[in-house]
Amino acid sequence: MADVHTLLSQLNAQFEACITGAVLALGEITLEVKPERLLDLTIALRDVPTFAFNQLIDVCGVDYLHYGLDDWQTDSTTETGFSRGVTDTLLRENPAKPSRFAVVYHLLSLVHNHRLRLRVFIPDDKELMVDSIISVWPAANWYEREAFDLFGILFRGHPDLRRLLTDYGFAGHPFRKDFPLIGKVEARYDARLQRVVYEPVSIKARILEPKVIRHDNRYLSDKGGASHGQ
Repeated sequence: MADVHTLLSQLNAQFEACITGAVLALGEITLEVKPERLLDLTIALRDVPTFAFNQLIDVCGVDYLHYGLDDWQTDSTTETGFSRGVTDTLLRENPAKPSRFAVVYHLLSLVHNHRLRLRVFIPDDKELMVDSIISVWPAANWYEREAFDLFGILFRGHPDLRRLLTDYGFAGHPFRKDFPLIGKVEARYDARLQRVVYEPVSIKARILEPKVIRHDNRYLSDKGGASHGQ
């Protein structure tokens, strides 16, 4: 079993053409993978004895909308107080990630006891699609269906890409950051029609803001000048 630094050097040397970068943080390696080289990379990671990543642990989608952006500046919180939460939002101009959506893969080598994370950013100017890795690890089947259902990410070559967690005919993808928290429709059973019907959502959206109590009876003075509780 090589240490994580040796593994990182081996990955960089072997797959320089397949990745755009490699990061070692908190003892974990993350490879930023070029979308067009995903299949080549995963096959090699599985089959090359040096790596032998023979088990897929997880596949998940990520929505980086607003990632790295500030709702308000907090460097001078004590000076601005509550006003920073109700004034105009302050955002950084440049997002912290190269594109909004990504697919993340977690791999395990049972032979070498190594773990590895792959991340593929999907260009914003293209259809949200990456290659399916079912041919490499069949366990990706349901994981990819879940990412399609919740994020709307398509997997090229998937044999049965259907929704997995939401209902048939569900509108939208609920794990996207711009999907409304109250949803878009609500379902109920109609006894007269003897079926489930969908209607516009009746929940009112709320904007959560800190509640500040401007008056507190504990600190109001009575007629004699003494405050209550004293």
